[in-house]
Amino acid sequence: MRYLLFVTLLWAFSFSLIGEYLAGQVDSYFAVLTRIIIAGLLFLPLTRWRGVEPRFIRGMLVIGALQFGVTYVCLYLSFSLLSVPEVLLFTVLTPLHVTLIEDTINRRFNPWALLAALVAVAGAVIIRYDQVSANFLLGFLLLQVANATFAAGQVFYKHLLARHPSPLADYQRFGYFYLGALLVALPAFLVFGNAARMPETVTQWGVLVWLGIAASGLGLYWWNKGASLVDGGTLAVMNNALVPAGLLVNLLLWNRDADLLRLALGGSVIIASLAITRLGRAPKVVG
Repeated sequence: MRYLLFVTLLWAFSFSLIGEYLAGQVDSYFAVLTRIIIAGLLFLPLTRWRGVEPRFIRGMLVIGALQFGVTYVCLYLSFSLLSVPEVLLFTVLTPLHVTLIEDTINRRFNPWALLAALVAVAGAVIIRYDQVSANFLLGFLLLQVANATFAAGQVFYKHLLARHPSPLADYQRFGYFYLGALLVALPAFLVFGNAARMPETVTQWGVLVWLGIAASGLGLYWWNKGASLVDGGTLAVMNNALVPAGLLVNLLLWNRDADLLRLALGGSVIIASLAITRLGRAPKVVG
C-alpha cells in the first residue's frame, strides 16, 4: 500500500505539469516517446537478459505496450481536448476496469470489490462534476481507452509475477516493460507525430525529463510493485485516490478554481471506500 500512496502523490503533479507546459505545445507522440526512452534508460542497464522465462518477457512486452504505450498516447491526446480537471474527472472509471478485469481473470464475482470501486467513482464524481468542453465526448472516449489499458497492465503484471516467480529482484525484470511501450510509441510518433512541435524551452525539456525519470520510471515501477501486493478492490480504489490529489495540486500550484467543500467530501468518500474492500476479506465467525 505504501508504494501506491507514494506514487499517488508523485503522479498528482504530473497531470498539472502536462496540462500547463506540454499540452497543445509539444507533440503528444514525441512527449510519450521521450518519457519511455528516459524511463527505459533507468531500468535497461539493470535488466537481466539471460535466465528469464520467454513467457515472462512476452508478458512484460504486452503489459508495457498497454499500460505505458497505449495509455499515455491516449492520455496526452486527451489533454488537447480537455482541461486538467476534466481529464481527472474522466479517469474515475479506472477502478471499474480494474475490478472487472481482476474478476474476469479469477473467474469470480466479488461484490465487495465492485461496491468499493463504485463508491470510489462516486467520490471522484462528487469532487468534479462540472461543465465540460465541446470536445468532451472524444476526450472521454480517449480516456476510457487509457483507463482500460492502464487497468489491464497493472492487473496483468500482478498475475504475471504470481505465475512466474523468480529469485531475481523485480527491477531486474522490469526493463522489458519499456521495450513493450516503445513498440507502440515509436511507430505512433513516426506515423502521426508532428516534428514542428518539438520542445522549445528549458522548462519543457525539464518537465519531460522529470516525467521520464520520476513519473514514468520510478513511478510506474513502484505502482506496479504496489499493485502486485494488494487485492483487486484496494487497487481499484487507489486508482481513484489520484483524483483528489491531482485536483489539490492543481489548485494550490496553479490557482485553478475548485470547490474545496466538494473536494473534501469526495476525498472522504474515496477514503471510506477503502474500508469496503476489507469487508470481503473479513474473517467469518464460527458459532
